[in-house]
Amino acid sequence: MDRIAHYNILEKIGSGGMGEVYRARDTKLGRTVAIKVLPPSVAGDRERRERLLREARTVAAISHPNIATLFQAGEEGETLFLVGEFVPGQTRHAAIGGRPMNTRRALDLAIQIADAVSDAHAAGIVHRALKPDNIIVTP
Repeated sequence: MDRIAHYNILEKIGSGGMGEVYRARDTKLGRTVAIKVLPPSVAGDRERRERLLREARTVAAISHPNIATLFQAGEEGETLFLVGEFVPGQTRHAAIGGRPMNTRRALDLAIQIADAVSDAHAAGIVHRALKPDNIIVTP
């Protein structure tokens, strides 16, 4: 896959049960974004597709410094995709690498995560997959 809509795919950066994630270049606005391409099982299932789009509308309304911004829910042919803020860094899992973490740093991350989750819950959003591989630790 080289392109989706007006996004040039640069590299695959992850995958999971809800699709594959790519780093891409927005050719209209000149920014780097993250694109999640949803699997055909979601795109082709009317009920799951509608639920995902409802959730996307809710997520797009959240503005929090520790939650990546959702820019677009799009479709191209049979492909359903979400475009969001690309956050450079490492997953929490990779950043820690099985080593003990400095207590001050651990508390700082825990507070930021709790604050983001609290805002999401206040907006009626439950992440359902909050895990070390879905948390990005920035420099």
